[in-house]
Amino acid sequence: MMPSGSSFCKSNQHNYGRNSMITVHHLNNSRSQRVLWLLEELELPYDVKRYERDPKTMLAPASLRQIHPLGKSPVITDGELTLAESGAIIEYLVERYGNGRLAPAPGTPDHLRYIYWLHYAEGSAMPPLVLNLIFNQIEKNSMPFFVRPIARIIVSRVKSSFIEPQITQHLDYMEAEIGKTPWFAGDEFTAADIQISFPLEAAAAGAGLNESRPKLMAFLHRIHTRPAYQQALERGGTYELLS
Repeated sequence: MMPSGSSFCKSNQHNYGRNSMITVHHLNNSRSQRVLWLLEELELPYDVKRYERDPKTMLAPASLRQIHPLGKSPVITDGELTLAESGAIIEYLVERYGNGRLAPAPGTPDHLRYIYWLHYAEGSAMPPLVLNLIFNQIEKNSMPFFVRPIARIIVSRVKSSFIEPQITQHLDYMEAEIGKTPWFAGDEFTAADIQISFPLEAAAAGAGLNESRPKLMAFLHRIHTRPAYQQALERGGTYELLS
């Protein structure tokens, strides 16, 4: 249980989640799309409060800080509970409302794989993808003409020597792992597949994931055709990682 009143989670430990409606504080084109998808898979009622990125900086609006001090998405409120971080939100919703759905039985090898992929998605897969996005933006942004050649050389060397090899390594690893079982945690679809979807969609949108890794592309096709995924898109609105 998260400590009450902490900087990352605020709750009344006796009352949260009771007789209340879950609210997803949803930022466009963000990780919070996964939370909407999970709620649709669990067939839980929920509200969506929308926030739009600044079109120039692509950062979340300051109004999100009124919900959580870091001002980032996803954040959910459930009664008196406020909870951030994708993995924590997914674990909370599955444990509290899943009734055994979307997670393997505790104590099984599949459950260990499930926990691993929940944490791997953000802890290992996303960092090089975020770096790739940042360095791509540096290349595109305007800068003084006398700085531009040096900056582009630095960006190119960092990408070719570190970022791109890291992304390749992770994509190759995930391609091999999804080849072992139909889903990342085993034979059944779980919330770990929801969690890993975002880095894979980010990689497909601009970091080299394509038909050269057919198992990962088949995985993306399978999740995109799930009814709950499509329903989450209808609730969440435009999701440009798919374009």
